[in-house]
Amino acid sequence: MAEVYRSRVYTDRPEYADFEPPEKFEAIKSIIAKRLSQHPNAICSYSGGADSDIMIDLIEQTRALFELPPVKYVFFNTGLEMQATKDHVKATAEKYGVEIETIRPNISIVQASRKYGIPFVSKIMSYGLEEWQKKKLPLSIADEYELAEDKIAKRAELKARYPKCESLINFLCCCNAKGEPRPNIQLVINSSKYMRDFIGEFPPDFKISAQCCDFCKKQPAHNVQKDYDMIITGERRDEGGMRSVPKKKEATQNGNTMCFSQNSDGQYRLKPLYYVSDSDKAWYKVHYNIRYSDAYEVYGLTRTGCCGCPISYKAVEDLEKIRPYEPNVVKAAWAIFGKSYEYRIKYNEYKKERMNREKEMKTVIDGQLHF
Repeated sequence: MAEVYRSRVYTDRPEYADFEPPEKFEAIKSIIAKRLSQHPNAICSYSGGADSDIMIDLIEQTRALFELPPVKYVFFNTGLEMQATKDHVKATAEKYGVEIETIRPNISIVQASRKYGIPFVSKIMSYGLEEWQKKKLPLSIADEYELAEDKIAKRAELKARYPKCESLINFLCCCNAKGEPRPNIQLVINSSKYMRDFIGEFPPDFKISAQCCDFCKKQPAHNVQKDYDMIITGERRDEGGMRSVPKKKEATQNGNTMCFSQNSDGQYRLKPLYYVSDSDKAWYKVHYNIRYSDAYEVYGLTRTGCCGCPISYKAVEDLEKIRPYEPNVVKAAWAIFGKSYEYRIKYNEYKKERMNREKEMKTVIDGQLHF
């Protein structure tokens, strides 16, 4: 049986990750208390979403219990936010008697999208396809790699042929830096089924990029967080994508865990919800009577994030839920991300057709073998 590759997300699981909700959240409170005691100069990103609501409640419960100093809270407004989210941020600040400062980017989401491109499918896919569009490597290198008997040697030859394209080669060929096949990890193009074939048959007619996130969230976050000793965020492994991939600058430090680490700049990062599952969240909401924003409770969304962001597979569906309440936000999202929505719909149709075709082929072959 072939060995299944597992990242540090799975291999370094702490014991409390498998506790039942009551014990798990008590363990998380202990972690928060310990880290806030060690690093009281802390800043926390609050998005107004469900994860942030659980996180701020945990932090404020812990602070009150252990008489810990205040945490600095910030909300990053990209310029494309639902009124429901902005209202909820204000209500949450009042509920806990804290200040949640609103931070706006220097470059708006419209400017960033027009200049660099718009996201497609996921951040990982967007970064990979952006590099492919810029460097114009032929998709045929993947065929070369797959047909090669010595894949490690072929990967080395491709690296020499296309200098400064290592990560793109890995992305397109679905391999790692050593040249070993890694078709089942998230950092490769076919982590989205048939994607390489799809873009070969239907090349995108728009620029793909996730840099709107860099300009509207990451850079503003870095600017405001740089003077703090510890950064607290609500990332969870169950969200998948980039949030379930260990960060290079954190992964190399001794003693780091997936929920607490020190980066190369000396700053600490605490992710108290990292091993909180969806069912854990549901328990906490009921047990502590947490009310999410109207985006969840009234509109019927299951997650918010950046409003209308195309990396959500339900972006178009969610916009229709929002439309009766905030039509101008929906109109703005389509004006910014419309090309990506349409391309995603085309990709989904392509994937469905391919899967049906393969299923029919398998049925025919199985029938012949049975006969």
